[in-house]
Amino acid sequence: MAVSKRTVLAMEEGGWIRRMFEIGIELKQQYGEDKVFDLSLGNPVMEPPRELVAELRKVAQSNAPGMHRYMPNAGYAETRAAVAQGLQKETGIPFTANEIVMTCGAAGALNVIFEAILNPGDEVIIFAPFFGEFTFYIENHQGRPVVAPTNESFQPDLAALEGLITPRTRAVLINSPNNPSGALYPESIIRDLGNLIARKEQQYGTEIFLLSDEPYRRIIFDGLTYPHIFPHHYASVAVHSHSKDLAVPGERIGYIAVNPAYSGKAQLLDGVIFWNRSLGFVNGPAVMQHAIRALQGVSVDAGEYQRKRDYLYGQLTEMGYQVVKPQGAFYMFPKSPIEDDVAFVAALQRWKVLTVPGRGFGTRGYFRISYCVEDRVLEGAIQGFAKVAEEYGL
Repeated sequence: MAVSKRTVLAMEEGGWIRRMFEIGIELKQQYGEDKVFDLSLGNPVMEPPRELVAELRKVAQSNAPGMHRYMPNAGYAETRAAVAQGLQKETGIPFTANEIVMTCGAAGALNVIFEAILNPGDEVIIFAPFFGEFTFYIENHQGRPVVAPTNESFQPDLAALEGLITPRTRAVLINSPNNPSGALYPESIIRDLGNLIARKEQQYGTEIFLLSDEPYRRIIFDGLTYPHIFPHHYASVAVHSHSKDLAVPGERIGYIAVNPAYSGKAQLLDGVIFWNRSLGFVNGPAVMQHAIRALQGVSVDAGEYQRKRDYLYGQLTEMGYQVVKPQGAFYMFPKSPIEDDVAFVAALQRWKVLTVPGRGFGTRGYFRISYCVEDRVLEGAIQGFAKVAEEYGL
């Protein structure tokens, strides 16, 4: 066998997003791109802000020596300082460059954190629905994912969570705005979560990290604001990616931000920097570190995604689909009209509409729609949603 048993099992259980994306490629080759309505992948159709294009031109035209050489493994000091300054403005917390590590996106960031903090068998709690690769990131570093439920609005069920925290719990990972549901966790939930973790730490005599995966924190709708985790738990770490807010998912640039109030931050940061190198990520890309330095307050127009959300939500609810209205990101997670979400997604495929079954996000009986696509794709998918709704009696 060319690959390990674990790899075979992981490929069978996971990879639903990419699987649907690849089906879409096949269908486009067979029927033509304009006949297929691919809502499977969170690959933003919006172009990067003009400010980023201008910064990239500056980097490309610069004659400064050493711009493309290795840098310190934590990243350029100037870039880390710019990130820290931006976070200080957002949070009022005195971040400095010393609490920031530049990474290869949020995925790279989570992997180096897990390698740094997990002992074999340590547990990391995640809330369903969750980004499917979270479980693999945890298992990559000998941890054990523990899935906690959410309520009917996809908000964490803290009463259920309390029973899942054990002496082996090393971290609780949240993702808000959430992929796949678009739910934004309000500050009240974050505050109560921090209090619960603190009680459990005292009960067990352990240290439990609160980790926040935040690639969508600047894509928020309806005038809502983003509640940061740092005021609510001392051992807190946020990871951010510019993939979505600057529309550059192919550039793999992000960062880790460690709470300045965390007493163990020096050792944690040393460990994260060590594993950033030793796991093979080495550094966040030099060109992007130069480019984003002046862009910490810049983002794509979240209003454009809100407009797409409103259109799709209105169409689907009118057809009879049960949908929790997203508050951020660019995903929608309707309830499948039938229990078998894979069968329902297959029914949509007959109308050349591609979505992802909810089991790929740890929640059967739902399906994910990515609406970061051109309007013509959303509009073209409506007929397919309507036909399948009619087929299942909605």
